[in-house]
Amino acid sequence: MATLELDSVTKVFQDGNDEIVAVDDVSASVDDGEFLVVVGPSGCGKSTMLRMIAGLESITSGTLSLADRVINDVKSQDRNIAMVFQSYALYPHMSVRENMSFGLEESTDIPDDEIQQMVSETGELLGISELLDRKPSELSGGQQQRVALGRAIVRDPEVFLMDEPLSNLDAKLRAQMRTELQRLQDDLGVTTIYVTHDQTEAMTMGDRIAILNDGRLQQISTPLECYHKPANKFVAGFLGEPSMNFFDVTLQDGVLRGDSFEYPISSDVQANLGDTTDLVLGIRPEDIELVESASGDHDFETVVDVIEPMGDENTVYLQFDPDAGEDAETLIASTDGFTRVPEGDEVIAQIPEDAIHIFDRATGDALHNRSLDDAETIDLE
Repeated sequence: MATLELDSVTKVFQDGNDEIVAVDDVSASVDDGEFLVVVGPSGCGKSTMLRMIAGLESITSGTLSLADRVINDVKSQDRNIAMVFQSYALYPHMSVRENMSFGLEESTDIPDDEIQQMVSETGELLGISELLDRKPSELSGGQQQRVALGRAIVRDPEVFLMDEPLSNLDAKLRAQMRTELQRLQDDLGVTTIYVTHDQTEAMTMGDRIAILNDGRLQQISTPLECYHKPANKFVAGFLGEPSMNFFDVTLQDGVLRGDSFEYPISSDVQANLGDTTDLVLGIRPEDIELVESASGDHDFETVVDVIEPMGDENTVYLQFDPDAGEDAETLIASTDGFTRVPEGDEVIAQIPEDAIHIFDRATGDALHNRSLDDAETIDLE
């Protein structure tokens, strides 16, 4: 096992006379045995970064180190890194056993009987022992995924790289495989970097998550920190479904003034904003409460526009001024599935100050985030 270090790693592609920066000055450290999930929108550089770590793409600048050894120019087959691809990339003419053993037979001097023992043990670990003599075409998507994982595991690498390995599975099987992958990684203790565009996978699987946008690292931290204490507006908007509500506001005399409302803030919150007055107010849908009557400065009259029932919860679209038509500002709230809010009704939306986020409108940087001090910890001992 080993620690992986990226120091100002950059990848630039040439497109004629133009340069395309796919990965831009990324620095990160992945600890020994850590499960790091890299997440971001399509085209943000996730897979390119993974391919540079694997040795499938050259590094334009920066340093990549594995166990304190610089591997920039080390061939991919000599890096002791195993990669699981989105497409599984199984050899269709080979059996499962042959798929899993092929890499070891070609790249090592391990005796055949030892390789077959390793394959059998890995097959038992993954629950595919009865499939070892089948061809990939005879397997389901989930079974093919396990074979692809087995081919990586049997090599006993220092690092696992996984490039959206669950994206071809249906929703139910994807959820099942998320859990199995976490258990497997815990059992093996192998340093793992998992790339996905699915925020659910990022939030539920990673010890830490690294969020990329336009090739640049936006934040790397625990899922809880990234969700509740985002480094900037992009991270705040990317994580969470429905997304965080954002409103352009201007700070004047201790009040955030927007097009549709005025929101007084305390001196403690104002102290975090410095001299910045052009701001963005953010509030997550689940932090908004719908109440029967206004009782304070953070309660606002709204009209229910659209309701999306999800069973366990409802996503409620509220308008501050429905008479404004297409220009009406919308506030999205999440309510309990048993809470019934008829469309067209007038309701009071309560936006608690201890849940708001405030960003610099020019840079997008977070100036104030909600506190995690009140998070509850359940002691089961």
